[in-house]
Amino acid sequence: MKISTKGRYGLTIMMALARKHGEGPTSLKSIAKEHNLSEHYLEQLIAPLRNARLVKSIRGAYGGYILAHEPETITAGDIIRVLEGPISPVEVMDDEEPAKRDLWIKIRDAVKDVLDNTTLEYLATYEGEDDQESYMFYI
Repeated sequence: MKISTKGRYGLTIMMALARKHGEGPTSLKSIAKEHNLSEHYLEQLIAPLRNARLVKSIRGAYGGYILAHEPETITAGDIIRVLEGPISPVEVMDDEEPAKRDLWIKIRDAVKDVLDNTTLEYLATYEGEDDQESYMFYI
């Protein structure tokens, strides 16, 4: 399974909204500018997120979008499924050899497990690993 720009930019939108959670609405224009993305493309992505009730739109001069739920209750899997469809790296065929079929199912389940156990709160607050020592090579 390859995540397209729909999924990647959708996560960007949702992470931006999670970082501003509780501060009021955020405009797509500000998200587009901050991440150097097309505002028009983000407008296309926000509609399915709104229809899935992951975000709410706020109208008016100071309007924009807010998360419809707390960031710790929304998972990467929720977002990816809305924008990309079902999570399945390979279509599993019934007539496939049992060993290969089992492998595809294990891969699918592992990807689902990661996406469904990674919350928006985690993604929005992740600061990375600062352990540069692990990348150091000594001769």
